[in-house]
Amino acid sequence: MTETTSPTGVADANSEAIEAWDGPLFERWLRYRHIYTEGLGAHGEEALRICPPKTGERVLDVGCGLGDTTQRIAQLVGPDGEAVGVDAAPRMIEIAESETREAGVPNARFAVIDVQSGDLGGPYDMAFSRMGTMFFANPVVAMRNVRSALRPGGRLAMVVWRRREDNEWAHRPQRIVEQLVSRPEEYDEPTCGPGPFSKAGADTTSDILTHAGFAEIALHRCDLPIRSGNDIEEAVEVAMAVGPGAEIIRLQGERAVHLHDEIRQALREGMGEFQRPDGVWAPASTWIVTAVAPAC
Repeated sequence: MTETTSPTGVADANSEAIEAWDGPLFERWLRYRHIYTEGLGAHGEEALRICPPKTGERVLDVGCGLGDTTQRIAQLVGPDGEAVGVDAAPRMIEIAESETREAGVPNARFAVIDVQSGDLGGPYDMAFSRMGTMFFANPVVAMRNVRSALRPGGRLAMVVWRRREDNEWAHRPQRIVEQLVSRPEEYDEPTCGPGPFSKAGADTTSDILTHAGFAEIALHRCDLPIRSGNDIEEAVEVAMAVGPGAEIIRLQGERAVHLHDEIRQALREGMGEFQRPDGVWAPASTWIVTAVAPAC
């Protein structure tokens, strides 16, 4: 992929990731949202327990996706508070706005913004993100922008994936796919940027936030399994739709179509140990990262 430029001629570092999340990944995410929303929800709820929004506060939801977290935060801050969800994918925000109107949540609103370069408004009492901060081309610049939108003393709580080896929901399918097909050197499809495990290292994430101007940085490990599918067949389809293994298949395109049946069978066998009566549950591990925007 080649980097695109904005109308001003300046390279847009996040354009490829935005194209992916507003294009092929949007379609797949929407198809399996019942799996992802539930799976990610437990980790998000733990973050809200550790660093809860207070009644009447104004909270920024970074990388809000389809807006379920924004609606949840709006519920927590009450009618005197406000939740503002931002995402760089216009189609995500379109659905978030529509569903929030239908749900009758008046204190939640949304905007299409690239967090790395856009005006986030503010000041906010708190910034929250559930898996929305891993895909920036320049995470220090993005997180500095988030910090600038917070009032002095404002809080940050974000959920990011820990190392892939502790996240078998994604790592197991990736290893299985890589036994049959490799990531191509050249491809036409957009990728999701640095990828879901870009903040897996505690030192890396702490350094990013320190350079972005945050203080009182703390990382809390959260190990909660997530349901990868209601049965093994759905888990296989989900693994072939979204995630590191799925990205390899997608980038290979027509070149790997003849291998799809073999990949599916290998995934059935490799993920079978995670099957339970109530679905396919695989290990998942995140960092719940908290920090404060210093007063000076």
